[in-house]
Amino acid sequence: MTTSPPRGCGSIDADYYLLCDMQQAWGIVVESLAAAGILITIFLICSLFFLICKVQDNNKRHMISIYFFFLFGTLGIFGLTFAFIIKLNERTRPTRFFLFGVIFALCFSCLLTHACNLNKLVRGRKPFSWLVLLLLIISFAMVQVVISIEYLVTMLVNQKETFLGMPREDTNKDFVMLLIYVLFLMALTFLVSMFTFCGSYKSWKRHGAHIFVTILFSIAIWVVWITMLTKGNTVLNHESWDDPVVAIALVSNGWVFLIMYIVPEICFLTAPLKLEDYPPENDFCQPKFIKQTNGVDNRAYTQDEIVQGDLRYSPHSSHFQMQTIRPQSDFSIPRPKARTSPYEDYTGGKGPM
Repeated sequence: MTTSPPRGCGSIDADYYLLCDMQQAWGIVVESLAAAGILITIFLICSLFFLICKVQDNNKRHMISIYFFFLFGTLGIFGLTFAFIIKLNERTRPTRFFLFGVIFALCFSCLLTHACNLNKLVRGRKPFSWLVLLLLIISFAMVQVVISIEYLVTMLVNQKETFLGMPREDTNKDFVMLLIYVLFLMALTFLVSMFTFCGSYKSWKRHGAHIFVTILFSIAIWVVWITMLTKGNTVLNHESWDDPVVAIALVSNGWVFLIMYIVPEICFLTAPLKLEDYPPENDFCQPKFIKQTNGVDNRAYTQDEIVQGDLRYSPHSSHFQMQTIRPQSDFSIPRPKARTSPYEDYTGGKGPM
């Protein structure tokens, strides 16, 4: 006995009815929000390529790698939403179990790495290089990748029939238990982001505020959907709400990532560099032997005299201390002088005989 497709759907597989069912409009609303999020995320990725050359701040330029990975993770979150709108089957179940934790681990790893880098900047210390930031992101995210692969290999190879035919309660519990490391990343990022408010340089604290608010809203979303998935839907006798709850959580968290974090970060990315607001970058970028903490570069043209100890120094005079010149011996060549003639007083008379 075959059933007619719901209003709005044509001759498609029954697993995809929620993508077009006009009676259960939640699927259409969620996929519309997810599609809009995908388009905006792609636009932001393209914008980053355009803005790379316009970033004046070297420390902000190093963070562009974080933004790229975060946007790719956000793009994956919006794309994964469709796996929860489509009916759970042997193809969507491994996709849900593997990609959900890996994508969120990538996003929270980016936020955690950014928060760690900000903790150095707000205290006037030298930040991480772009290569170190990249290694931190990959290291944090790879833990969840290993966990998900081990779980899927164990369930699909050794207990394939059990995994595909698991009861609803067991499926939900395993799904949440598989995300324990992601919850740890979220809590650690929230803790590290709070320390960004303790530094001396206020210009970097606004970036820490973006991370703090983003994690705060993410924690609220995760508490709600985990509670509904494990307890709430069972108590309310709405077992069919499992997929809508997770799909709505995915779309909501994706839009929180865009609005609370990545859009403000891109807005501040090309802000002009002000040395009074970014003293750490001024110290790290300029050579030490030409850097002046105050005053002007050449004091010789702004001061008439500089007193250094007991020595009075004039900018237009020699840099050597004046000394009394001792009289020297006369080494000039003497000129010849005419000798006195013995006949000088002779008058021409004869003398006495």
